[in-house]
Amino acid sequence: MAKEIDPQETTRAKAYELWMKAPNPMVTFFKTLEVTNLRKISKQKNLKFNMLLLYCIGKSSANIKEFYILPVGQKLIRYNTIAVNTIVKNKNGEINSCDILYTEDLDKFNQDYLKYTNQVAEQGLDKDLSENSMVIGTSAIIETEIDGAVGMNSGIFNNPFLIWGKYRKNDSKYYLPISFQFHHTQMDGAHAGHFLENLQKEINKL
Repeated sequence: MAKEIDPQETTRAKAYELWMKAPNPMVTFFKTLEVTNLRKISKQKNLKFNMLLLYCIGKSSANIKEFYILPVGQKLIRYNTIAVNTIVKNKNGEINSCDILYTEDLDKFNQDYLKYTNQVAEQGLDKDLSENSMVIGTSAIIETEIDGAVGMNSGIFNNPFLIWGKYRKNDSKYYLPISFQFHHTQMDGAHAGHFLENLQKEINKL
């Protein structure tokens, strides 16, 4: 469920004043994550690497209250749930967007991931949960090695977004370069840094 809230009654009141009308309110962080454990679990349990990473993204954000507040137009909206988005190639070779509701139950999240990504691929229709959930967008650029990417601010899509490239091997460990873009009204750099720290911890202990 989504609800409009008064910015003055939140911890984001000052940020709302400073950034809602800024020409470029988006901030991008770059970080390299160690994903050795994700790769290991993916192979041992025959689970998709991308699904495991999306699950960790959802879990890392679930306890950060700022993730549930998002600027939409000139309004500040509070959500009760978080979803994680992934890009799916459909049967026609085109791409579609697929939102998956985050749940702490990994088995349930995996079932939903497989069900809805297959459904989107077959039907060629987006699955959009943005009306009732704060959606974290993601995209993987695995055709080439990248150090990061910065998305253009459209003024329409203000939700946080992660982009990553191929994971890379160094000695016996695997690393994944990512970029994390967010709207400054939603959170500050300290919140983003906390999220990225959480993400690495969740990857390590999964």
